[in-house]
Amino acid sequence: MKPSGGRLALIGVVAAWMGVGAWQAAKPLPPGLHVASPTCTAPDGEVAFIPDVTAADAFGRAAVSQGIFAAVLEVVRGARRFILLDYALFGAGEASAAQQRIAAALTDALLERRRSDPQLAVLMITDPVNEQYGAVRSPELGLLRAAGVEVVLTDLDRLRDSNPVYSGLWRLALGWWDPPGGPLGFEGRRLNFKSDGRRLVIADDGRGGIVGIIGSATPLDGESGWSNVAARVAGAALHSLLESELAVARFSGWHGRSEAFEPPLAAASQAADADGSGTRDEAGASRARVQLLTEGAIREALLARVDATQRGDSIDIAVFHLTERNVIESLLAAARRGASVRLILDPGVAPADAGTAGIPNRAEASELVARSGGAIRVRWYRTHGERFHDALVMIYDGARLWLMLGSAQLTRRSMDDYNLEADVAIEVGRGGELAQQSLNYFDTLWANRAALGIEYTTDFAVFADPAQTDYWLGRLMEGTGLSSF
Repeated sequence: MKPSGGRLALIGVVAAWMGVGAWQAAKPLPPGLHVASPTCTAPDGEVAFIPDVTAADAFGRAAVSQGIFAAVLEVVRGARRFILLDYALFGAGEASAAQQRIAAALTDALLERRRSDPQLAVLMITDPVNEQYGAVRSPELGLLRAAGVEVVLTDLDRLRDSNPVYSGLWRLALGWWDPPGGPLGFEGRRLNFKSDGRRLVIADDGRGGIVGIIGSATPLDGESGWSNVAARVAGAALHSLLESELAVARFSGWHGRSEAFEPPLAAASQAADADGSGTRDEAGASRARVQLLTEGAIREALLARVDATQRGDSIDIAVFHLTERNVIESLLAAARRGASVRLILDPGVAPADAGTAGIPNRAEASELVARSGGAIRVRWYRTHGERFHDALVMIYDGARLWLMLGSAQLTRRSMDDYNLEADVAIEVGRGGELAQQSLNYFDTLWANRAALGIEYTTDFAVFADPAQTDYWLGRLMEGTGLSSF
């Protein structure tokens, strides 16, 4: 019996849907993505670890320590030739009086620099979600445009689709006829679950070099109370990231002058230390090895480091989300080899998590603890309406520490060439200032080691979730791409 015309048409539609979804999930990346820069050296003192910490004591009194956007503003105000920014989110939103007005502060600083020096080149790259994918205009971005700042909304259609079931249908039958502000609206586009997740600023330092702040914080007032980490880095390693940013701007429709964002000659002449030799300068000062990583190159670098750990080594991780299966299996293998593994995770109790409270971290953490026989230790950050949004990994022995931080969470979307992400990896001597800062930061959170009775973290048992339903729901959500993590 021959199939009817209607059945053939249905088969053809399904085949086209599946074909579009498969191609868009695995198509070649646009230029400038999946970058691993040459490893370069810099004096330890020129690489800084910057945390934003929000916590409370036993009586609920807030204890807040923030420095990331103060460092960003310092970079902006010190620039003389160019400023390039790439932030996932940017704007005032519906911030409460208790939150910092970081979007206004950054906007004002950029406007002031443009007023004082109209020749200063300023490029702002940001996710189109800030203007609801073209349906509205952001007041902050409007002010920047009026002042001559070049604003580029990332072309997310050029990225791979992490949610191919929905995105295949979107590309085939929905997106082409539904304009911004159309019947499907904001949610119709948001369900593609793709984003420019980078959070960074790069500028010339006014002294013949370049400097950048790379981290997990974004200038959105509603997130100003979140805990985050960032690093201030300078020098030749930033060149590859700067080139990547310009490539993103170009494939998103920017036609500006790339030469305006070229590193100064003094910075361009710095030599990369690709083999990592020479970790001390002539005066004997400690030197850091710095590498910039984006997208899938972040996972490659992380797995190489975790897989190389042995008995007596330590792995400390503080992240908002941990779900990437290769990373999870690599951590379990490291624990079996005798490496110490400690995790600080967000428990997923913020109001925005309603409906999927605790997914994915609680079930994934329970898996790690159970499968490692308790060798992997977990503590939960005590949030109070905000989120613990760190993206920090530290791997060390008695002599050296390797740390990686930036925008990438340990998830499939962040680490499998779907989202745009940017991290910095830094290797320093265990006794150096940067190593001591970052290790003391983690230990303070882990052991609640602070004055005034501050409670940063709580025991694993408080939020442990061994339920198989939540575990498999989280696995299904991430595996299919039907999730925001």
